[in-house]
Amino acid sequence: MGTYNKGILGPFSGKVGTVVGANWRGKDIMRSLPKKGSRKASELQLLQRAKFLIVNEFLTPINPILGKYFGSNAGDKTRINQALSYHMREAVTYVDPSFVMEYDKVQIAKGDLLGIQNPTVIASGSNGVKYNWEDNSGQGEAKATDQLVVVVYAPASNLYFYLLTAGTRSAASATLTLPTYFAGLEVQSWITFASADEKHYATSVYMGAVTVS
Repeated sequence: MGTYNKGILGPFSGKVGTVVGANWRGKDIMRSLPKKGSRKASELQLLQRAKFLIVNEFLTPINPILGKYFGSNAGDKTRINQALSYHMREAVTYVDPSFVMEYDKVQIAKGDLLGIQNPTVIASGSNGVKYNWEDNSGQGEAKATDQLVVVVYAPASNLYFYLLTAGTRSAASATLTLPTYFAGLEVQSWITFASADEKHYATSVYMGAVTVS
């Protein structure tokens, strides 16, 4: 693989002859076309591909959250790459004939900000999901203005809903009103706090399942 600043007609993407052009991490690159292999994938390779597919499909809808709040960009490992690696390693298990996500191990954020203290969740009617917690503003770097970040997922319908500003830390309570198509569905959810300037964030907490009413 090589990098270049100017091609004959400037940077390009896609296949041209025997090379492929692309932009990777802000650099224009060229690489040769891969050779077609004749080997069949082993059972282990097929399982790994299936595992990757399940995790990637689960995480992709919440990439905007992961890209903000999961770890820190370090070298070649973006936040989204770190999230993918973590979930491949820790949050998926094989249940014949496929892989399934372990919701209690899923994390939407990983950071050093003081987290949520003693959170609870209930379905509150009118498509609402209500979260309560203890206000721990002033401890460490926790501030009253820290914003509650919520991700809700309905496995049966593969529906997602998230909100970056569901409430403040000092409010000690927030009710999320879901779209009407969530009515009657069991949902899983995860919550975390992020500072108002989004520079600091806490490791998320799994809140379990409730049925939207």
